[in-house]
Amino acid sequence: MRSLFLTILLLPVFVFAQDDLLAEIDTTDVNDFERAAFKGLKIVNFESTKMVSKKELYFVVSHRFGSIKPGFEDFFGLDQAVTRLNFIYGITDGINIGVSRSSFLKTYESSIKLRLVRQRQQGFPVALVGFGTLLINGALDQENLPGLQFENRLGYTAQLLISKKFNKNFSLEVIPTFFHENLVQLDEQENSQYAIGIGGRHKISKRISLNIDYGWHLNRADSSPFSNPLSIGFDIETGGHVFQLHFTNAQPMNTNGFLGRATGDWSEGDIFFGFNLSRVF
Repeated sequence: MRSLFLTILLLPVFVFAQDDLLAEIDTTDVNDFERAAFKGLKIVNFESTKMVSKKELYFVVSHRFGSIKPGFEDFFGLDQAVTRLNFIYGITDGINIGVSRSSFLKTYESSIKLRLVRQRQQGFPVALVGFGTLLINGALDQENLPGLQFENRLGYTAQLLISKKFNKNFSLEVIPTFFHENLVQLDEQENSQYAIGIGGRHKISKRISLNIDYGWHLNRADSSPFSNPLSIGFDIETGGHVFQLHFTNAQPMNTNGFLGRATGDWSEGDIFFGFNLSRVF
């Protein structure tokens, strides 16, 4: 498994065709392939097995406010918001590349997504997709870290996305994850970290679905102040646009961030509201 992760890890490179996305979910193509277990490219935080089609360009704007816990002091998180701009292009139906920039830690990211196997009604029971990223932390300050080298800014992610569409209303995904930070905040924290994600979608009306995902960090340091990310959201399809509205205890929106630096606590009302908006070109 680790060899597969590392293979995917080495691959990273630096929304007007407006189809009805729910119609895509509810149909099967003539080759007996199940299609679109998920309506959005993300479940909430985790990547879904949905792919961008050949020669399509997706522009995804993701916005996540600060914690709602302080209330009016920060206007329920408005004063502490972060934004991520992400472009994803379909080289083929089974190969997607992306590049993004997030205001959280001034993070630059390149990504690659590879369809390995498609789920079939009378055949392979799940869909398999590989996903990998390369991250650059632009917020590290050489004045505070005199020995800082460029490689200290780098982080990596490799995931295997395993989804199953059980019927037109319900899909489930499991995400074994490896991620690495060349520079970690805690001496006790290993640079190479492992997690298991799980997420699901349940359609509750013609154009709305309920989505949930959770990440279980497997080797977090005992002294770490961070939490496992739990996220709940809704996908709303409006004829070519997909709005994803969600609540989560993790403000970062890249994999290393939400798995490694989730600071919120649902039991204390320390959660973040956010949204994703996709546009297809």
